[in-house]
Amino acid sequence: MANASRDNNNIPTMIGVLNTDGTTPTKVQATASANTIKVSDGSTGSDFGADHAARDANNVPVLMAVSSTDGSTPVPLYVDSDGNLLVKST
Repeated sequence: MANASRDNNNIPTMIGVLNTDGTTPTKVQATASANTIKVSDGSTGSDFGADHAARDANNVPVLMAVSSTDGSTPVPLYVDSDGNLLVKST
């Protein structure tokens, strides 16, 4: 499990859940020189069915999105073990 890092104002960084289990909080990484989030485009994973935000050891919740199917069902954001946010742009 990874705890969210915090900035100088104590604001937590972005975390999602590990794509292999759907529950382990995992840090989303960025390329600092380009100010961009690392992503893995077109990646798919198992839907572990969680409809609530997992929390790290400091009680910081992972980020959630809403389902594109109905626009309201909570969906946790998945991250791979390399810190890439999993996205599918097609």
